[in-house]
Amino acid sequence: MIPILLIAEEYPEDIADGLNEISQHYIHQNFKTKNAIIDDGIEYEYKWGIKFIQDNNLEGGKLIVTSNLTNFREVPPDVNLEIVVKYYKKIEAFRALGKIFESIYIIANDDEIYKSGEIESYLNFEETAQFNHLGTMVDCSRSCVSSLDTVFYLLRICALLGFNCFQLYTEDTYKIENEPFFGYMRGGYTEDELVMIDDYAYNLGIEVFPCIQTLGHLGQILQWPSYANVRDTSEVLLAEYDETYQLIEKMIRTITKPFRSNLIHIGMDEAHGLGEGRYRQIFGNKDSCQVFLEHLQRVNQICKNLDLVPLIWSDMLFCLAGQNNSLTLYYDSVNPLSSEQALQIPPEVNLIYWDYYHVDTDFYSCKIKHHRDLGCEPWFAGGIWTWNRFWAALPFTFESGNAAIQALKREQVKNTFVTIWGDDGNEFDIYSSLPGLILYGEHGYTPNYEVSLDSIKTVFGAICGGDLDAWMEACKLDNVIPSDSDPRIYFPPNTSKWILWMDPIYAFLSSQYSMFDLEKHYTDLYKYLNIATENVEKFPLNKYLNFPALLAYVLSLKVNIRKKLEEAYKKQDRARLKELYDEDLSLLCKNVEKLWKLHRENWLARAKPFGCETVELRYGGLIIRLNSLYDRIKGYLDNKYTSIPEFETPPRMIYENAGPGLLLDYSRAATPSRALGAG
Repeated sequence: MIPILLIAEEYPEDIADGLNEISQHYIHQNFKTKNAIIDDGIEYEYKWGIKFIQDNNLEGGKLIVTSNLTNFREVPPDVNLEIVVKYYKKIEAFRALGKIFESIYIIANDDEIYKSGEIESYLNFEETAQFNHLGTMVDCSRSCVSSLDTVFYLLRICALLGFNCFQLYTEDTYKIENEPFFGYMRGGYTEDELVMIDDYAYNLGIEVFPCIQTLGHLGQILQWPSYANVRDTSEVLLAEYDETYQLIEKMIRTITKPFRSNLIHIGMDEAHGLGEGRYRQIFGNKDSCQVFLEHLQRVNQICKNLDLVPLIWSDMLFCLAGQNNSLTLYYDSVNPLSSEQALQIPPEVNLIYWDYYHVDTDFYSCKIKHHRDLGCEPWFAGGIWTWNRFWAALPFTFESGNAAIQALKREQVKNTFVTIWGDDGNEFDIYSSLPGLILYGEHGYTPNYEVSLDSIKTVFGAICGGDLDAWMEACKLDNVIPSDSDPRIYFPPNTSKWILWMDPIYAFLSSQYSMFDLEKHYTDLYKYLNIATENVEKFPLNKYLNFPALLAYVLSLKVNIRKKLEEAYKKQDRARLKELYDEDLSLLCKNVEKLWKLHRENWLARAKPFGCETVELRYGGLIIRLNSLYDRIKGYLDNKYTSIPEFETPPRMIYENAGPGLLLDYSRAATPSRALGAG
């Protein structure tokens, strides 16, 4: 890179703290504030000054960047390039800084631009925010609670992308006075920690508002005897019960206290079984949709009393009225609510249409209309496909995200955020989600319907310091074959996950990929990623590719280990069996242990330690089963056993016509038994 130092020479006081934080942590280390210039030993060829001006005459959402020169190669050494940023809100100043980082990155890395010296189009531009709220939501309830440093990192990235709102999804992972089981052994955030997060975000121009649950998805807390009185089912609170609303008010008061915002996301999605458990025993048989609406009214009143504006996920309004909990009904139904029921939705409540699955823009437009027919102006929540996998499914994230945001622009939806879920253990690497954030950030400041992969690649390199080509290549952990699935709705496979956790003795899912050479696929992927991890001078973030690289190597060893052992056993080829035992199996055992320790190291570097046991127990089970396989082979070779019955029951094709393109959770992948621990 051509060494260019960017110096913030003038700026209003209210962005000073945010600029200093970015200066200290910017991955390319070539941005400084006037008060933080240090001698880092680098000989900069160019030193460019930047001046920030807050302009009340600008429309909200607009930013203007200008520079005083167009050909920097003709500038005398003692003359600095001056860049001026005009903005209305703080977040626009940080978005402008992110775009300047991108421009400098392009200039410094593109030899043709450098030779020409032309920079006018890169450092003279205007942008306007396309949304009133543009943000993200990070799951901190599926075992993994992000550390403060990780939250601060994400906030800095979000600020440079122009996100103006941020949520931490906390079902029970926040502390409540005199409620010791909230956050118990789960790393729940304290009030002081949430205040620090809010202050940090505020300095970057970002509004943080809480995201909790006030009906379903509360199984973690409802499992404890202390909450038996407010339990309807194992996951759902007991509606229409006074003590339930006393608890909810306590939850809402506690979680909103640390934040400046008056917004609160109160959840209420996927409350399956509402009114069908203890509720029915206490209050009798009542229409579940009506139970939901009355519960919503009571929780909304709590929010009104506290001057809060609530948001809820919208799915139950469709599913309960349609008497079907499937996603198909949520997405395909046309307003099953009666007009009388629709009128019971409190006007203060914002409905969030969430959809992570479709690739057809017209579909999203149709569903937006369904929400408007209920008399509301919906928010929209998309998804970065991080859940139930080790690495974000970026290709489908881009495909579904582009389709969704195009519809939002077409239909003039003004509030949106993108979710980062961690279902089934939160095993994924948070850094794998960053390109998905960039997709939303780039869409958020252009009226154009298209955002190119090249632009995401540039921003990813400039702001995050990563190589998008390598990040996309890592997606081949799961994308082992082209998909021919129905394009209306699609669940990207998590092939690497179920192959890793699949019991190595039975390998009962191995027939799903028997027609493909996945050993070569993962060997080639390992070689590519291993090289990419070394390219850290240009791409510092590439060091985090060490986990997908090692995972690919482990999978290359594991995919066919059962098949090779079984073939040698059935041929009674003891020499081959001993060779596999001494080499392939030993190598697999050794590297699974390395993978476990690397995964644990990454977890502890990015999250609180609580919850790590859920992943470590999985590794422990896999390591023990590998040791059992090792002992079984050795016992057979030593004539301790006359046979290995497990090898005499060949794996069968279970999911016809699916091949390896499956999306399975841990309990389904680990053992052919009905559920782990079910007997």
